[in-house]
Amino acid sequence: MPLRPPPLSTSVAGGSPLSALEYELMAEKADALARAGVRVEKALEALRACPAIPENTSERRRLLEEAADLVWSFLVQREICGFRSQADAIKRYDIPHEVMIRLGAASRPTK
Repeated sequence: MPLRPPPLSTSVAGGSPLSALEYELMAEKADALARAGVRVEKALEALRACPAIPENTSERRRLLEEAADLVWSFLVQREICGFRSQADAIKRYDIPHEVMIRLGAASRPTK
């Protein structure tokens, strides 16, 4: 006798258990997007606090790479959530051009 999973039944409220799962997944995506946004804000704040002067060259480069990584992750997370246009996020977070040109670029490991 083959074993079969029980059929999906509807809940008391009339929604399916699948819709409850979809709701939870949507909430998790939104929460992950919010956390990514906070990380982007902090990285951009640190970058803005480090002036572009010769004494700060290596620190600023590190902050730029970190900000670019976090912005890239944030924009990917937005796409996962269904946001196709990134222009509003770039404007809202005031992402500088020097960060945008580094998106997707991987740094080479030093030897």
